[in-house]
Amino acid sequence: MELSRKAIPYTPMGKPLHESTIMIVSTSGVHLKNQEPYNTEPSEGDSTFRVIPGDVDANDLTVTHAAPKEHYNTDAPKEDINCVFPIDRLREMVDDGDIGGVAEKHLTMMGYSMRLNKINKETIPALVKEVVRSKADAVLLTAG
Repeated sequence: MELSRKAIPYTPMGKPLHESTIMIVSTSGVHLKNQEPYNTEPSEGDSTFRVIPGDVDANDLTVTHAAPKEHYNTDAPKEDINCVFPIDRLREMVDDGDIGGVAEKHLTMMGYSMRLNKINKETIPALVKEVVRSKADAVLLTAG
């Protein structure tokens, strides 16, 4: 299917949500506390992404982001990461039988980069490969 600005590709779900495994892909700048923080230099930003294990403890996550505080205040996500990376909510949905499972890994980026060409040609294709290789049936997209 060729993408255009006039048509949004639509792919119907192949299985019921209560049987589906969900992966989080986020531009909120979430990463493990022991991973390299995103580059917050405003003249550069960051075009990389981080892989977050599916069994991560939410307390092991934090946020770094180059956006000005009036655009994205990271105070609330640092108190409860679930407001931008709802890993605990997904687990509750599994327990309640609403979804089938949580993916073995999730992907995060910082939604601020001055290197759009690099994002389009390198970062997004690499990120898409990770999504396709995963066993996730659907992706939950979140932003900061």
